[in-house]
Amino acid sequence: MIHIRFFASLRERLGSASMNFEYAGEQTVSQLLSELYEKSDNLLMLKEQDVMVAVNQTLCGHEARINDGDEIAFFPPVTGG
Repeated sequence: MIHIRFFASLRERLGSASMNFEYAGEQTVSQLLSELYEKSDNLLMLKEQDVMVAVNQTLCGHEARINDGDEIAFFPPVTGG
């Protein structure tokens, strides 16, 4: 099982801060996203180009490998001034 977390505006739009996802085997973030899109139309917002992803608190791209027990986090870009 993997733990998926949503931050900031993604959390607000989904109405949820996290979810657990049954997971079998090793795959990439991109493959996980495809499964999430099939699970719920609400998760299609993760397709937005500026959504960032981290695996186990390390920023990564969609080609990053994930394993059982990992934490995957999605969040909008951080801005500051």
